[in-house]
Amino acid sequence: MNNKFDALKDDDSGDHDQNEENSTQKDGEKEKTERDKNQNSSKRKVEQFWKFYSHMVRPGDLTGHSDFHLFKEGIKPMWEDDANKNGGKWIIRLRKGLASRCWENLILAMLGEQFMVGEEICGAVVSVRFQEDIISIWNKTASDQATTARIRDTLRRVLNLPPNTIMEYKTHTDSIKAWEEFHGLVNSSGR
Repeated sequence: MNNKFDALKDDDSGDHDQNEENSTQKDGEKEKTERDKNQNSSKRKVEQFWKFYSHMVRPGDLTGHSDFHLFKEGIKPMWEDDANKNGGKWIIRLRKGLASRCWENLILAMLGEQFMVGEEICGAVVSVRFQEDIISIWNKTASDQATTARIRDTLRRVLNLPPNTIMEYKTHTDSIKAWEEFHGLVNSSGR
């Protein structure tokens, strides 16, 4: 036996099976520890958020024309932001009286990572208007139809929306064009 690897190869005592079992057990413990850390981190995020949120005015208590924006750190609630520029948003128009409950359910689902689309969610907006209220959730990649469909389906579930609820997906590129046309910055031919 010239080196320690030869010694291991020639050892038939059966200890290596136990070592493999211990290694597998340690890997499982590491995964569980990592999972627990992530759950605790998520719980702390929600608790920290709730400290602030519990003191805020609810959307349904606002009068007039108001918007609440909740976006991930470093992302501005603007179409032109790097995280948003290739994305879009799901838009739901609500009758008066539903905005507070829907907004709360939406932001808790975002914080709890219920959408299961990784880093795709950028933020959400609730817009209080005179006739109706509007909730939207913004994502990074408008061209990813599977992801936008998953966001739509999760949104429908967490807001407990009836099956006939109209949901509109609008890309930020289309929103910018519509805004420019409305404000007379370009004519209908795009100039």
